[in-house]
Amino acid sequence: MSEVTQAEERRRHPGAGRKRARPEPKGRQVDAQALAEVRALLGDRPRRRDLLIEHLHLIQDAYRHLSAAHLAALAEEMRLAMTEVYEVATFYAHFDVVKEGEEPPPAVTVRVCDSLSCELMGGGELMAALAENCGPGVRVIRAPCMGRCDAAPVAEAGHYHVGNATVDAVRQAIDENKLAPEIPAYVDFDAYQTEGGYSLLRDCLDDRREVESVIAALDDSGLRGLGGAGFPTGRKMTLVRAEPKPRMVAINADEGEPGTFKDRHYMETDPHRFLEGALIAAWVVESTSVYIYLRDEYPGVREVLLKEIAKIEQAGLAPEDGIHLRRGAGAYICGEESAMLESLEGKRGLPRHRPPYAAQVGLFGRPTLINNVETVYWLRDIVEKGADWFARQGRDGHKGVRSYSVSGRVKEPGVKLAPAGITARELIEEYCSGMAEGHIFKGYLPGGASGGILPASMADIPLDFGSLESHDCFIGSHAVIILSDRDDMKRVALNLMRFFEDESCGQCTPCRVGTEKAVKLMAERTWDEALLKELGRAMADASICGLGQAAANPLNSVLTHFREDLT
Repeated sequence: MSEVTQAEERRRHPGAGRKRARPEPKGRQVDAQALAEVRALLGDRPRRRDLLIEHLHLIQDAYRHLSAAHLAALAEEMRLAMTEVYEVATFYAHFDVVKEGEEPPPAVTVRVCDSLSCELMGGGELMAALAENCGPGVRVIRAPCMGRCDAAPVAEAGHYHVGNATVDAVRQAIDENKLAPEIPAYVDFDAYQTEGGYSLLRDCLDDRREVESVIAALDDSGLRGLGGAGFPTGRKMTLVRAEPKPRMVAINADEGEPGTFKDRHYMETDPHRFLEGALIAAWVVESTSVYIYLRDEYPGVREVLLKEIAKIEQAGLAPEDGIHLRRGAGAYICGEESAMLESLEGKRGLPRHRPPYAAQVGLFGRPTLINNVETVYWLRDIVEKGADWFARQGRDGHKGVRSYSVSGRVKEPGVKLAPAGITARELIEEYCSGMAEGHIFKGYLPGGASGGILPASMADIPLDFGSLESHDCFIGSHAVIILSDRDDMKRVALNLMRFFEDESCGQCTPCRVGTEKAVKLMAERTWDEALLKELGRAMADASICGLGQAAANPLNSVLTHFREDLT
């Protein structure tokens, strides 16, 4: 059509070729009532991007789900794209996102742990019985490890945890509306100070201690990161201090490794010892703030920490920019340090590519010192009592003490404070009163779900860093799960692989697809060993983070050490 013809067409039909005006803007429209409700919940809280997960929790706590209307309202209020809010809300397992037109979940949700220790103790049967007996208005769903493996099987009604759970005990909690978290008895701020607590921190803040002397004590003690990696604590501080300011401190309290519950034990009983350690660490690296990332499965601990952190701040012991307690939302991957940093910034917990490492580019792009709870828990004692006090407690040349989370087929499971370098056999006999009645020791997981499985014939290996790697296992977070002659190792490995399948963040194909395919192959009566080995190698070689890299460890252990269970 010529320009003259086009002009004549426009003269005859003035509206031709123009787009019709939309009656409303593109995208989901914000409901005025939902916006008012979100604003009321947020109050005067900042609308910063890094607080997105905290704000999602506020809505979830108030309404027991996240509706499409509330998500749109939150996006509007925080000046975020709807997709940014939605992708975060749907990433985390504890957020119940309800799409438009869907029914919200029932008033009560019961979660039943299906991780290994609970499955060994009848968790599957408990879940089936609860589904049949809880009645209308109650939703029963499976859940990964809740950090209470010594009381397996475990169920959670609302936010109330039932250890050694039975159908009657769970129903009683529901009938009595006992759905709030149980607050443990613990050493509070005043009692801790009476016992000399915060004297060391005050000495540091008042320049009566030198940074170099504190780091030297940690180096000489042999203290290593006790969350899994085992990196020397003093050396990590030195590396962070070498980076330019401003620097950050982040405490990883997201112990999600099946079989691990030691950090919960310390936070529930003596929280200020780890808090003082975190503040001393902040002083060492000259951080003006401390961020604590706490797993959502510990609601009672959260109430304790909120109360006690306020007392620390009132006493003038907190750093300039405060202590920030952030709440996870049900994602095992956030125990990986870079995924934790992403979550602290209000994003999906996707592991970062390295380098750069967190000590160089960490939280909010700043050099960050990351330690787990137990690591900083020991700082005060090591500096006050001396490096030798800690170091000499080990066995057979190993330094220090370790908090072993022991569960499974033993008479007395629990957190066992024992010498570094103790063996599984010694741990069972000296600290757990032997095997459970009627059970014969068959094998053990030395380091939780990802640490591999060893037979009882190899139970005399020191349980410490560097002792297990030659056997394709590792100690990790010192979560020891004991197995007996009544346990089918194929089922054990399948349980662990299903956990990794569920908890894969989905970012990389080898882990996302590999764990799914492995579960299908391992569910078959006869395993295709060659294909499983090839799949395991692909995951180990090509996955971004430790989840995919270690997912095949239990599988490989069964193929190597428990061939009698393959027939």
